[in-house]
Amino acid sequence: MSLKFPPNDDLRRLLRFEPDSGAIWLGDRRMVLMHTAALAALRQDLINSVGPEHARRLLTRMGYASGLSDAEYAKKTRPGEAMQDSFMVGPQLHMLEGAARVTPVKLSFDIQAGQFYADFRWDHSWEAHAHRQKFGLVDEPSCWTLLGYASGYTSAFMGRLILFKETLCAACGADHCQIIGRPIEEWPDGEAHRVYFTDDSLMEKMEALQLQVEALKSTLEPASQGGQLIGKSTAFRKAYTLMQKVAQTQATVLLTGETGVGKERFARALHELSNRADEPFVAVNCAALPAELIEAELFGVEKGAYTGAHAARAGRFERADGGTLLLDEVGEMPLAAQAKLLRVLQEGEIERVGGETTRKVNVRLVAATNVDLEQAVLAGRFRRDLMYRLNVYPICIPPLRERKTDIEPLAQGMLARFCALHGKRVLGFEERALQALQQHDWPGNVRELENLVERGVILAPQAGMVEVEHLFPNQPDAVQTSLDAHGHLARLPSVQDDDLSARILDSGSSLEEIEGRVLDHAVARARGNLSEAARLLGLTRPQLAYRQKQRQSSAAPAPAADRKSEPGAL
Repeated sequence: MSLKFPPNDDLRRLLRFEPDSGAIWLGDRRMVLMHTAALAALRQDLINSVGPEHARRLLTRMGYASGLSDAEYAKKTRPGEAMQDSFMVGPQLHMLEGAARVTPVKLSFDIQAGQFYADFRWDHSWEAHAHRQKFGLVDEPSCWTLLGYASGYTSAFMGRLILFKETLCAACGADHCQIIGRPIEEWPDGEAHRVYFTDDSLMEKMEALQLQVEALKSTLEPASQGGQLIGKSTAFRKAYTLMQKVAQTQATVLLTGETGVGKERFARALHELSNRADEPFVAVNCAALPAELIEAELFGVEKGAYTGAHAARAGRFERADGGTLLLDEVGEMPLAAQAKLLRVLQEGEIERVGGETTRKVNVRLVAATNVDLEQAVLAGRFRRDLMYRLNVYPICIPPLRERKTDIEPLAQGMLARFCALHGKRVLGFEERALQALQQHDWPGNVRELENLVERGVILAPQAGMVEVEHLFPNQPDAVQTSLDAHGHLARLPSVQDDDLSARILDSGSSLEEIEGRVLDHAVARARGNLSEAARLLGLTRPQLAYRQKQRQSSAAPAPAADRKSEPGAL
């Protein structure tokens, strides 16, 4: 097995310094530059504060987390390459990140069999240098963070815990560091080192339990304290304020908005804010009930009213007596049921199917629909008088695409709830995933966001981050994306892009000449159809026409008066 590193051009292209945005990026991972002197001071404070053993555990865990993160990225960086070249991404990234110069001495592994052995040389280890600066020559190897990185990266790559140990360390006086890695079970003292990698910190357990408690509380707390209604955007606050103002009244409320915006949650919040909060909240989806059964479901049925009615049964209005009844998708209600509903609203009493007596009910009605009731009335599908009865106090709930600032807090709240529900610990969303959420157009609104976050929690690794691939698993892996200088999701240039750019620069042609050739080629490929040519170029038809006009004007000969003033003109 050759131990030469593959070219690292693909990795170096991922490292971007963006001083205007105050960020450094390695692909889609944000990085920072820190003085080794500052890290040495932190290391010294840790050792002096909590002792060398606890300091070693903290620093090893920090390096381990960094190695895990790079391993996730490495698996996507060289798809289809030889396994060794994919593995070498880690050591090459370690060098790019300024850890040390890494030289492979021996490497053999078999992922299927779980076999691994590695021998690497480290020159110029920043950690050995920092430790030696603060403590002088020591007796024990001290590259704890770097060892944690190697163990974390390799463990994620192999799917089992791989322990790296230093056999030589520059902090002990050697001219370089040397590390050996193999499965932890193969080390005689391996179990004694497991404590440096296990996630058993009491503080972390307490934090995880606290997150679960907060998530469970969020599902139980009343809407008056926010409940599951999360949002700070202007559009959301407008709807929420309207809901707060009407909550203590008995007025009928009409909730409108697209499918999935959260109309039922608004209705529940309205109920919790009202003086009926201790009474039942009953919801019924009118669109889900067959036309022949909707009256029985809403108003109840007497025994023997029709075949199969073996016992008397109360309807939704009776069950909601004293409380709130939500009629969801009321625009889909059959006309016959609309007439009976109108009577209930006017008289405050219902009559069961097959019954001969009326029953008084005290119900606060909330209707919800994604249908334009005015259009439904004009089309003859909805009674105008019922629309006026329902439209006493309309509240339009905005779609998620109009409340972009609410996406991240909504997603974070859902993340905590689903982590508690599925008994999983997820650390959060990585930057690229948050940007993908911000840029999605959300045709399914809050319900779609909820589904995506739950999917992300399920697919994310334990104690890992939710990545864009977990939220949108059908996104092509071949297209790598990152964040641009403005923090927006952007496609990373591929190797083919770089090769094309290099050939253009080497051709000696000017940018104007290159643009002209591309325009002519697009028009030729489209067989003179300028609209089709514009689509090929990613332009509008007017933009293409403008560029062609500019080229023609620049190529036209100068007027005679101007030519006389040119050097050599007669």
